[in-house]
Amino acid sequence: MNTLKRLWRNSAVRGGIVVLVVLLLLALLAPWLGTFDPSAMDASFISVPAGTFGEVTLPDGRQLAHTFWMGSDSMGRDIWSRVLYGTRVSLTVGIFTAAVAVCFGCLLGMLAGYFRAVDAVLMRVMDGIMAIPAVLLAITLVAVLGASLSTVILAIAVPEVPRVTRLVRALVMGLRDEPFVEAARALATPNVVILWRDILPNALAPLIVQGTFVAASAVLTEAILSFLGLGLPADVPTWGNIMAEGRIQFSQNPGNVMFPALFLVPTVLAINLFGDGLRDVLDPKFSKRV
Repeated sequence: MNTLKRLWRNSAVRGGIVVLVVLLLLALLAPWLGTFDPSAMDASFISVPAGTFGEVTLPDGRQLAHTFWMGSDSMGRDIWSRVLYGTRVSLTVGIFTAAVAVCFGCLLGMLAGYFRAVDAVLMRVMDGIMAIPAVLLAITLVAVLGASLSTVILAIAVPEVPRVTRLVRALVMGLRDEPFVEAARALATPNVVILWRDILPNALAPLIVQGTFVAASAVLTEAILSFLGLGLPADVPTWGNIMAEGRIQFSQNPGNVMFPALFLVPTVLAINLFGDGLRDVLDPKFSKRV
């Protein structure tokens, strides 16, 4: 409880939480806040400016009075609805990418840090992965595995695993010779139990902080891949896809690029602020400042 109070007193944590809660609510309420199907097209409203009002034709033939709050794209799709549904995709990618990278990185890092024989081989593999630019590796994996939400998450998570692995390895190497670990070994405690019971709890705080930074990087990387046409299919409403489609007519209708960017920037900033606040509170090197 004391830790929760310290977290809430941190302005970075509060600011990050507020923005993320708002984005989460927008994502959950997208079917009600959005006007209609984000993929629905109407040739009568192609590239209209923000605030345009008119009657659109729904796929079932019904007429609906509608205001294009953020305008429409070159196919007559409502940008506001697409941005709302894009929030779902971005948050999903960020959360699950962080979960995958942290889980695999934690497992590999504990093995490399605790078992010296494993460390020599495993870390060379991690170094090889880190030698490849993250975006280039993600593009390659998506091209090989195919474009879908699960493959995009996997493709973004793979370059992040070595970074988490190196962090956990360093933490475990600093803990494996501590007296409480040596005492557990003296009592013939299995290595698995030592790692799970004695070492992992002491590495959780920096691991959680690292997970937030992975999530922020994943949201940005997904937008980059979609913008380049190498992420999710173009018909899926993601912020990167919306900006990629809008850049064709940027000079005539810059809102198609600017509106999703106005969602992307606060999302990445809020996650990073939240991670900075967690670091300040949970990391002993910074906690004295809070």
